[in-house]
Amino acid sequence: MDDRLHLARAFVEGTAFAEWNMEPLAGDASARRYFRLRNAGNTAILMDAPPESGQSVGRFLDVAHFLETVGLSVPTALAEDRVAGFAVLEDFGDLPFTRLTHEQPDSEALLYESATDVLAYLDGCAVPEFVPSFQVGAMAAQTEPAFEWFRRGILAARGIGFHQLKAELEVVLMATALGKPTVLLRDFHSENLIWLPGRKGVRQVGLLDFQDAMVGPPGYDLVSLLLDARRDVSPAVVINAKHRFAKATGYDSTALEAAFAALGAQRNLRILGIFARLAIKDGKSRYLDFIPRVWQHLAACLQHPLLSGVAEVVTEHLPEPTPGNLLELKKRCLRSHQ
Repeated sequence: MDDRLHLARAFVEGTAFAEWNMEPLAGDASARRYFRLRNAGNTAILMDAPPESGQSVGRFLDVAHFLETVGLSVPTALAEDRVAGFAVLEDFGDLPFTRLTHEQPDSEALLYESATDVLAYLDGCAVPEFVPSFQVGAMAAQTEPAFEWFRRGILAARGIGFHQLKAELEVVLMATALGKPTVLLRDFHSENLIWLPGRKGVRQVGLLDFQDAMVGPPGYDLVSLLLDARRDVSPAVVINAKHRFAKATGYDSTALEAAFAALGAQRNLRILGIFARLAIKDGKSRYLDFIPRVWQHLAACLQHPLLSGVAEVVTEHLPEPTPGNLLELKKRCLRSHQ
């Protein structure tokens, strides 16, 4: 039994869930782990967020409190130990958008309209003081893993070109900013959204994985939702969501398209690097399967005229994830974990 599992069991034994069975759930891209607690038909979720790995239960609970206060659906905390990094949370069940859209394709339009309404609603909420600001420089700097892990993983060469890309991207992000900063949940995509049909309005969308929330440019979470690394969102749904978001927030549609392209380029460049790092450094090779879709999203964003400078740097310095290049990444992953 690993140390964290031992600590998790000790934490649960000190709560009202001591007699409940504990079942491991699939993990995510972070160091967090989740377990489902069961007892006589009742369930709850145990979150293990190890502080030594940079995780923070306290941050999750603080953001959850803010979101709940403004009227959105987040898991209620049933027990917590902020120091040790554990929390027992309300179980939203097994209806994530990924499952529903797979099993019931006709549900996609409603689900994505509802998720878009959540973002438009959140855009109109006051910004809490404890949430840090996501500055343009930091956003552009987050693309470095695309050079240090994705590029080097394929070419075995140092990640040249990053500083040029960062400078180009900073200019574009500043030029396309829509309006006043808003709260960004930053992982607002199909696996982290749970359909709650028993609730009404924006509360029908259950929110997960928001502990890394920051304050930044409007449209970022819309990019996360529509340019999903894990599934293809129907083109008609994408068009409708953009129109719906612009109408609800008052943002100009042309300006929104420019911001969407800039934020989409930033986010997908970052994801390219993160997925390559997860495979090479952490042995999570399944993330390599998502890279072709991420590259397609990036390529589409770079078609916008305002991103021509960024596109030139990407074309010159980042290799396309062809089958041969993906095979090289998989080989490097295997060599790193033999």
